[in-house]
Formats: sequence, structure tokens, C-alpha cells
Amino acid sequence: MSDISDKRIMILAATGFEQSELMVPKQKLEEAGATVDIVSLKVGEIRGWKKDDWGDSIEVDRTIDAVTPDEYDALVIPGGQINPDLLRADKDAVAFVRDFYQTKKPIAAVCHAPWVLIEAGLAKGRRMTSYHSMATDVKNAGADWVDKEVVVDEGVITSRNPGDLDAFSAKIIEEVQEGRHEQRKVA
Repeated sequence: MSDISDKRIMILAATGFEQSELMVPKQKLEEAGATVDIVSLKVGEIRGWKKDDWGDSIEVDRTIDAVTPDEYDALVIPGGQINPDLLRADKDAVAFVRDFYQTKKPIAAVCHAPWVLIEAGLAKGRRMTSYHSMATDVKNAGADWVDKEVVVDEGVITSRNPGDLDAFSAKIIEEVQEGRHEQRKVA
């Protein structure tokens, strides 16, 4: 198993996150030794969405207005439809994602979460994947959309759906081990 025990990873989520798309990466990253913080828009708990109904709640560790990009080695954004829609509508969340990108550290987005990358202006010229119904959104944002379980472009990791979570999580761990992507052009 890969060891990233000296790394701290942020999962940015709001109520309506796809249950497995938060919990599976969180578990895999913690098994690899990372410290994982759940960061959200407000204090308390956020509730997941599981298939076609509400899922479990998870405690928020920190709020987006109380964190800085320097504190984290990677940023993970789970999908679902509700979660990334709430995040992309929040100016602090979008600004944080844009600022985190400038650090050249890994950013991972699965399913509908590329909406947040698009809103932050980070999709243009990038090779990405997403949930299939978002292909047009990704293309319209100027990205080259491909139908693969995981795509990495200068440390920006994207995956399609819950069926890709093992590959997605493994790629996050690999990219965290590699560190900063100095060749990444800043926006």
C-alpha cells in the first residue's frame, strides 16, 4: 500500500454529495495514511445522497472561510448533482479552488464535480472526464472531454462515476506522492 502519512488532504463538499464519492476516497486516503479534513460552506453536518434518496451525514471539520491552500497537499471534490451545484454557486468555494490550483498541487473531481472546476475557470485547454451527461458542459468550457475511468492533466484528476472510485482514489494517492506539478500553467 502507498504511504502518504505526512500528507493532509481536503475534501470540499456540501449537502447532497454522492455518498460513495466522498466516503470511498476518504477511506482509501486514510488507509494510505493521510489526514483528511471535510471542509464545507458552514459548520455542523452535511448529508450525502445515496442512489435515489438521502444517505448518511458526516461532520464538517472546517469551513471554507477558515482554510488556506497552504494547509493541504491535495483537494478532492466529490460529485452528485446537488453538492457541486451548491459549491459552484458559492464565491468563497470557487475562489478557494482557483487559489488552490495556483499552488500546483493535485486537484481531484469526480462525476458532476468538474462543474466547480469549470466555474473556477480551470477547464479550458485541459483534458478531462466527468459524468456522461456533463460532456457538453465540459466541452463548452473549452476542455477535451474523454470517456475514461480516470484522466490526469497536470495534476488535475477527473473521473466519471462511482464505478471509477478505486482508480480515482489510487490516482489521487499517486499524484499526492508526486507532489507539485511545476509544469502546470497557472490561470
